[in-house]
Amino acid sequence: MPGSQGQTRPGTVNDGFDLRLSPDDRPTGIAIGAPRRTARPSPDRPQERREPAFSAAPARTEVPGGNLGEGLPEDDLFHEDDVMARHAAGHRFRKGGGRGRGGSGSGGARRGGGRRRRSFLGWVVRSCVVLAIWCGIAVAGVVAYHFAQLPPIDQLTVPKRPPNVAIAASDGTLIANRGDMGGREVKLSELPPYLPKAFIAIEDRRFYDHFGVDPLGITRAMLRNVTSRGVTQGGSTLTQQLAKNLFLTQDRTISRKIQEAILALWLEQKFTKNEILELYLNRVYFGAGSYGVEAAALRYFGKSAREVSLSEAAMLAGLVQAPSRLAPNRNPDGAEKRAQLVLSAMADEGFITEAAAKSALMEPATAIKPRGAGSANYAADYVMDVLEDFIGPVQQDVVVETTIDVGMQRAAERALVEALDKQGGKYGVGQGALVSLATDGGIRALVGGRNYGQSQFNRATVAMRQPGSSFKPFVYLAALENGLTPDTVREDGPVNLNGWRPENASRKYAGPVTLTTALARSINTVTAQLIAEMGPKAVVRTAQRLGITSPLQPNLSLSLGTSEVRPIELVAAYAAFANGGTGVIPYLIREVKTPDGKVLFQRTPTDLGRVIEPQHVADMNMMLRQTLLTGTGRRAELAGWEAAGKTGTSQEYRDAWFLGYTGSLVTGVWLGNDDSKPTKKASGANLPAEIWKTYMTAALKGQSPVPLPGGPFNRLPPADDEALVADGGYAGAPPPAAVGSPPAQAAAPQRQRGLLEMLFGG
Repeated sequence: MPGSQGQTRPGTVNDGFDLRLSPDDRPTGIAIGAPRRTARPSPDRPQERREPAFSAAPARTEVPGGNLGEGLPEDDLFHEDDVMARHAAGHRFRKGGGRGRGGSGSGGARRGGGRRRRSFLGWVVRSCVVLAIWCGIAVAGVVAYHFAQLPPIDQLTVPKRPPNVAIAASDGTLIANRGDMGGREVKLSELPPYLPKAFIAIEDRRFYDHFGVDPLGITRAMLRNVTSRGVTQGGSTLTQQLAKNLFLTQDRTISRKIQEAILALWLEQKFTKNEILELYLNRVYFGAGSYGVEAAALRYFGKSAREVSLSEAAMLAGLVQAPSRLAPNRNPDGAEKRAQLVLSAMADEGFITEAAAKSALMEPATAIKPRGAGSANYAADYVMDVLEDFIGPVQQDVVVETTIDVGMQRAAERALVEALDKQGGKYGVGQGALVSLATDGGIRALVGGRNYGQSQFNRATVAMRQPGSSFKPFVYLAALENGLTPDTVREDGPVNLNGWRPENASRKYAGPVTLTTALARSINTVTAQLIAEMGPKAVVRTAQRLGITSPLQPNLSLSLGTSEVRPIELVAAYAAFANGGTGVIPYLIREVKTPDGKVLFQRTPTDLGRVIEPQHVADMNMMLRQTLLTGTGRRAELAGWEAAGKTGTSQEYRDAWFLGYTGSLVTGVWLGNDDSKPTKKASGANLPAEIWKTYMTAALKGQSPVPLPGGPFNRLPPADDEALVADGGYAGAPPPAAVGSPPAQAAAPQRQRGLLEMLFGG
């Protein structure tokens, strides 16, 4: 029976050893026959397979004709006695009392301690592996989440670069760039080799080796920044920076960095390395509204990126780290120090020789300083106002060739700004404008204000101002067309035209005068009589025929310039006197083409046809010539040139004008204040005439004099009364017609009506 001494267990071979425990060997607390329990390993020490110590026991017999244990009760197959025997044997073994492979007790103890140490290291390794797996799962989850926030990758496309409009002068000189980028797109092959290499050296040395994200580069940048105690290198690759510029915001967040890395991988799969580099160089921001190397080179060095030197290329490459802080026009020292780092990095990478680096360090780049008041931007703005009328919406980079003459533009800006700086305070004038046209209407110079940086409002093309006496030539032309002549005499004296009593600025009267004298001296009373004779509508038709497009009020005060007009249209209307009677449409755009030379628009000669008969052209030029010789415009007389023109001053000296021309150039000057505040008696006869003369002298320098149509014209006797030669607008109360009552009309000379007038009236 189980548990009895000296009896062999059936089914076993009696080998002289008994694994069972005697009752005396059993540990206390375990009763014989108690239910079997699974032996649990001790948590204090590692569990190893050990050989038990054997003792002599009765031999066990083999069960005939069956397997070991067959036919025995289940408890006899593996009894608790066996477990306890093994436990006791192991206990004696650990105490050094056993024999066998374990050797002495002390050796077994030492070997057990080593196994414990190895088991602990294994646990650490296993824990690290598990932790790494979970971290990988977490990272994958985060990446998957941010990937899901992006547009579908199969629908992702590189945003189209906003088009740039390059605006050039008549000689091809770049005036300005317009568009969101600030410069046109350039091909990598167009750039000097050291320019893209400068960006690679300082921003991404392993650009051609990594797959969009560079772990080695990130590590190197971190070490470099730590050792240098500052940020000298960035961890983002050029591809990552491009991804940020193309698709993401500038927020410094972990979410944005993850999406940046995802998009960088996509870009690397979509484009070649050179294509990525070209995209980067055309999209990266350089500050001051400049996107791309072309815009930056123009902005800071006044030249194309194709022409920059090595030192300038290094400064551009260093700028992208902090465009605002390192802008060479604001922080030249910081920009130069950064450029030195770029040159050193280029030499370290073998992109340039040590000699080339030293040469560039000896001649550092210098940013250009803005010249003048930036008046050419007024012309550029005017181009953008009308460009779509010629080519439709701008959807690609284009080059616009204009009629602007660079020398004339600079002369115009200089004449206006210097005069206002010196005498603007004296005359209480804060602003001005100048428009200069060729006799066919091409705009040669356009200045829309005193300083473009301070005010972008284009007073030359947009502002509506009263022309004052500069409107009088249209009244006199209407009189000539109605049968009067330059020698026709009218009385300069007090007049009363249906309650309107206009006076001369001098408050004096000259008595009988010819129309030539009345126009040259800007006599208001005679001009008022003429519009009363011709009728205001006749004057309106005459002005509109010559090119005035602003609404004109058909009343008597129109003769003294009370209806507002824009400077550019008034100058264009005077062009008909200068070119022999042809009406012109002022234009600025001569040709539009793509950067590769494809012509999108080319202007063909266009005009309004003949608007003044040749005889009347000659008469008007003779009368207006006397304005500069003997009348109110004597300060504008040009030495060696036959010039004509007219002064103009509006009510209470709010506007001061001078409009004048030669046989090749027509120019108008306006001065005043944006809030229409009266000036300190600035009139067309003083400051505007001086500015006009200064500009025209410079603009016509070196040109052969061109006579006026119908000339030459002789000088008439000078005015006897100098007080009469003071242009100052009109005095007296506004006429009733100005507020809607019909004016009293004087009898006008009869003339033969044209065919169109007989058919349609007028």
